[in-house]
Amino acid sequence: MDLIQDIVARAKANKQRIVLPEGTEERTLRAADQLTADVVADIILIGNPSEIKELAKKYNLTNIEKTTIIDPFNHAKKEKYAQLLADLRKSKGMTIEQARELTENPLYLGCLMIKNDDADGEIAGAQNTTGNVLRPALQIIKTRPGISVVSGAFLMFVQNKSYGDNGILVFADCAVMPNPTAQELAEIAVATAHTTQAIVGIEPRVAMLSFSTKGSAQHELVDKVVEATRIAKEMAPDLQIDGELQADAAIVPSVGRSKAPGSPVAGNANVLIFPNLECGNIAYKLVQRLGNAEAVGPILQGMAAPVNDLSRGCSVDDIYKMVAICANQAIGNKKAK
Repeated sequence: MDLIQDIVARAKANKQRIVLPEGTEERTLRAADQLTADVVADIILIGNPSEIKELAKKYNLTNIEKTTIIDPFNHAKKEKYAQLLADLRKSKGMTIEQARELTENPLYLGCLMIKNDDADGEIAGAQNTTGNVLRPALQIIKTRPGISVVSGAFLMFVQNKSYGDNGILVFADCAVMPNPTAQELAEIAVATAHTTQAIVGIEPRVAMLSFSTKGSAQHELVDKVVEATRIAKEMAPDLQIDGELQADAAIVPSVGRSKAPGSPVAGNANVLIFPNLECGNIAYKLVQRLGNAEAVGPILQGMAAPVNDLSRGCSVDDIYKMVAICANQAIGNKKAK
């Protein structure tokens, strides 16, 4: 897990402003306190200032006073954000009155802060559903240029260090898109490669997975992966992407050489792109449970600015790690621009 330490170190070296809309939630507050103590990020908490200060006192959190606390009902930029939201959603018929009401919702407020360049990323989900977290993000921040879908990647730390890069692989999509089209699957592959560069700091070798390797089976499901591979290569000709590959051909060198000779990816893949959410979600959970792997995520990708969704069963440590990851995504986005 040295990678997590590296991620935290990179965040410390280039501090980003990360907004936490669930500012009165206990785990969020505890994580914010530790992140501030460790100088990992400039933390912005959204919530009633008096309540947050009382909770900090109750939990004996001494660093919350060093964070920025925004009252969603009373702050200097409330009207500016309302006008920004109304302008963004006017084609959908949103009025300024509706925008003012939504601006008081911490999840909308957090995204508006990012859109207005008052924050660099957001972490939420300890109290809210994925749908509630993603809705304002898609309406306000939207997706990156050239990307139309949001997907979820997991960092997988496996016991056998011969796989991936010293035991580190990136799996996607394991969290969002149930049945992506070939175009969407290609976009997921390119977005995951960018996540791998920004978060893991390694050169991605992307395998487009299937139950077929280089034409060994014929089926419309295989055709989709073949087409997605073609599109992904056109989208990002500088990336190493190959498919269709079976899982063993993707990660086992001897099998890769046998089934896909000459492939720059086969047998050496460190990024695995699954053909649908069913495969991706099942695969990461099996590797996690049966292989005793550490799974970190989901890391939401494809957004114009990083917004990440927590599990409602998350721990303080999960939030801490995701803030550091979100900061690295923000750093990567700024470098790309």
